[in-house]
Amino acid sequence: MTKMAKEKQEKDLETGIKADASVDVAVEQKEKNTVSETTQTLTASNLIKEFENEQLKKELPEIYVGDTVKVGVKITEGNKERVQPYEGVVIAKRHGGINQTITVRRIFQGIGVERVFMLHSPQVASLKVERRGKVRRAKLFYLRDRVGKATRVKQRFDR
Repeated sequence: MTKMAKEKQEKDLETGIKADASVDVAVEQKEKNTVSETTQTLTASNLIKEFENEQLKKELPEIYVGDTVKVGVKITEGNKERVQPYEGVVIAKRHGGINQTITVRRIFQGIGVERVFMLHSPQVASLKVERRGKVRRAKLFYLRDRVGKATRVKQRFDR
């Protein structure tokens, strides 16, 4: 009886060793697969996409052409940094992703001033939509020719 018990223990040991070996082989294959997956994703375009996705701002509001927005612009004077608000009407939107820009027009001392802001730039500290505009065009360049009250954009209440 003891001889049978010893043989049974030896068989159990052998099957345990075989199972451990098969687990080790499976782990090695899995490691090879993950290594090959990471080497495949290290192409230049994938690296650029990954970097750009990290740089995108997450908390941007929905901005439409015709909206009146207040953009907080970071300004450095010497070693001091402050945020200066710039409020105006969005007359154009361009590009997408990390290169997305808006053109904001305002009247300052009777002269029209336009600035182009890259939305995902670190220079843009904050962005707030003051009011929605009701327009029927994608670009509002016609506002450049208008003076005074003719430059007003109707307000939209449904967005």
